[in-house]
Amino acid sequence: MPAPVEAVKTNDTLPTEADVVIIGGGVVGVFSAYYLARRGLKVVLIEKGQIGAEQSSRNWGWCRQQNRDARELPMASKSLALWEDFKAASGEDTGFYRSGLLYLSNDEKELAGWARWNDFAKGEGIETHMLGPAEASQRGGTTGKFWRGGVYAPTDGIADPARAAPAVAKAILKLGGAVVQDCAARGIETTAGRLSAVVTEKGVICTQTAVLAGGAWASSFCRQLGIRFPLASIRSTVLSVGPGAETVPDALHTAAVSLTKRGDGGHTLAISGFGRIDPTPQKLAFTKEFLPMFKRRWRSLSIGNLEGARAGHETLSRWSLDRPTPMERMRILDPAPDTGTVALTHARALELVPALNGRPVTGAWAGFIDSTPDGVPAIGEIRSIPGFILAAGFSGHGFGISPGAGHLVADIITGYDPIVNPRPYHPDRFLSSSWGEIAEF
Repeated sequence: MPAPVEAVKTNDTLPTEADVVIIGGGVVGVFSAYYLARRGLKVVLIEKGQIGAEQSSRNWGWCRQQNRDARELPMASKSLALWEDFKAASGEDTGFYRSGLLYLSNDEKELAGWARWNDFAKGEGIETHMLGPAEASQRGGTTGKFWRGGVYAPTDGIADPARAAPAVAKAILKLGGAVVQDCAARGIETTAGRLSAVVTEKGVICTQTAVLAGGAWASSFCRQLGIRFPLASIRSTVLSVGPGAETVPDALHTAAVSLTKRGDGGHTLAISGFGRIDPTPQKLAFTKEFLPMFKRRWRSLSIGNLEGARAGHETLSRWSLDRPTPMERMRILDPAPDTGTVALTHARALELVPALNGRPVTGAWAGFIDSTPDGVPAIGEIRSIPGFILAAGFSGHGFGISPGAGHLVADIITGYDPIVNPRPYHPDRFLSSSWGEIAEF
């Protein structure tokens, strides 16, 4: 079943020109358009399906600093304030609040890793607290179990994946930007080597700048332009249970299962890092780049089925600008949830938190997480095509840092001082061996 996502009424007519075109209506795309519109630029956002209907509505909703890669931590910290600022500035509600995040463990090696991150984070000015057995067991009282330790991040929070991207789309419309759904971008045109237009199924938009925020589709789109962008999608499954377990923390992580409070009062349940690798031509093409990541995560990743190949987002084929593309045949990536994962996740959640017993399962869904070899997103201008900006490969971390990512995209385009150092995110790093530098946290 599809993940729940709010519908938003958008523009019916496609503008013929714009200062910037955003390709992709996920949470990174809408925040990029929002910050550009706030700066007075004429922005057109096009989405092949429905705003926020792919991974942006299929994630946990965590907005965390805790256990972030050192390269992502500055953006994560800035994003927390931006989540709050968005509601105050726009009047739209993403469901964000600082719930605090609680991690619990009985594994000494895991606790030692968290302790190293805790020491590093405090040096960066992040509020985070290691918990001893007494405090961990007290904070995790809803489990009824003893815990050797944990970590608590009181200023981290959660937002509602069902309404976040639609809320930002509404804010774009208020600012005079255009948002067009059911409109796939087929490619771009260039003049004298620089981007000069975006070609869509509904017509051509003349523009000097375009942002590809295409999620799991980004690599196949780049391939049409002669750009090699290593990307592999991981098929991840989650489920939700209904409200009624008031004693359960709003955001709780353990190695067995993680829980997040939903906007309806229920909880999302998932196993961190668990996923299927569906064999596709694109994954085979990027095998060398992804071997370090796959080796590192072999305990939580397993070979999937042909779901990814059938979806078409990892094709190696080339398409024509005057004919329907794979994106028009598959408007919304909606893979079937893995039934074994659903059953295992639910069983682990009931064992961890007895208060969930009796809460009905209200849904289960899967999504394709666009992952880079080093687990860090690619954000920056492609040097071979001036005016073409990539913002993809968020590796399952994109929802929480999306305001910061969108702000950085707007900074790059408008020449503002960047909100964070853009260099660690630049796509050029995949031209060297740095893709092997996988995060320790």
